[in-house]
Amino acid sequence: MSESSGKVADSFETRIRELEERSLSPLAVRSYETRGRVQTEDPCLLRTPFQRDRDRIFHSKAFRRLAHKTQVFIDPEGDHFRTRLTHTLETTGISRGVARALRLNEDLTEAIGLGHDLGHTPFGHAGEKELNAILSEKYGRSFRHNEHSLRVVDVLERDGRGLNLTVEVRDGILNHTGESEPATLEGKVVRLVDRVAYINHDIDDAIRAGALKVGDLPREEIAVLGNSGSRRIDRLVHDIVESSTGSDDIRQSEEVAEAMLSLREFMFERVYLSDLTRAQNERAVLVVRSLFAYLLDHPEEIPEKEGRGSDAVENATDYLAGMTDRFALTLFDRV
Repeated sequence: MSESSGKVADSFETRIRELEERSLSPLAVRSYETRGRVQTEDPCLLRTPFQRDRDRIFHSKAFRRLAHKTQVFIDPEGDHFRTRLTHTLETTGISRGVARALRLNEDLTEAIGLGHDLGHTPFGHAGEKELNAILSEKYGRSFRHNEHSLRVVDVLERDGRGLNLTVEVRDGILNHTGESEPATLEGKVVRLVDRVAYINHDIDDAIRAGALKVGDLPREEIAVLGNSGSRRIDRLVHDIVESSTGSDDIRQSEEVAEAMLSLREFMFERVYLSDLTRAQNERAVLVVRSLFAYLLDHPEEIPEKEGRGSDAVENATDYLAGMTDRFALTLFDRV
């Protein structure tokens, strides 16, 4: 996008500042009051800092690879199962709707939503769990996809230069899961909506895969949340908005929060840890463990532009975590 000055460019920042002062909640982050970037750079005259972050994430290689990374079911037969990319887009869309209703900064919310899962391994949580186990058992290290998402945007993208995102977006990406809460309400929206999205679309995929039947869903929770995915999301979103309005936090009502937590526990018992997914997870474990060992023994297999780590273990971790399911399976078959 051109940085040259013009009538619109000259007044853009002033207009956005005035618009946000009139329309945003006092608790929302203002676009031009960001705490900045790690590396100082000239502003874009026709985009806010958070819009610029959104575009950088959207055009990153890591974002494109999400289209071929597992959400729940590995290499499923059928065109309508979720991928990590469709999960990201659903989470971002719902989060932006919540942010609009609460008069928060939609551009900041969108950037966090688009970037929150960039560091996910191939094979979903099974791949993440196995890579963490390898690093923990042998090297005293750990792997968490939220931490790796931050590494992707800080270090690995743009041939090692990183995306140089704002502090607020980086905070939201890092803290969308884990013990620490995001520093902004926009980040807290994404953190909660991430769970809303994956619980509901994973139910849809589980039914499509034959791992669940509609009648298997727990009756009490469904009575509270709704008997279809769209109704449950509508109920959950309305509850977040109504419970958070007038508050300095992002909240749920006790009834809805308990129902959602119970439904999440049901999904772990019946889907995430079921016999169907267990067989797939065993395949993922074999591939991840085998490839990691192979990459350590054959560091020349790691492209130079992918090796940004401080040692061979970090290089293998970075390369393996960035693989799509398809690429990992193809490499596994070759080696």
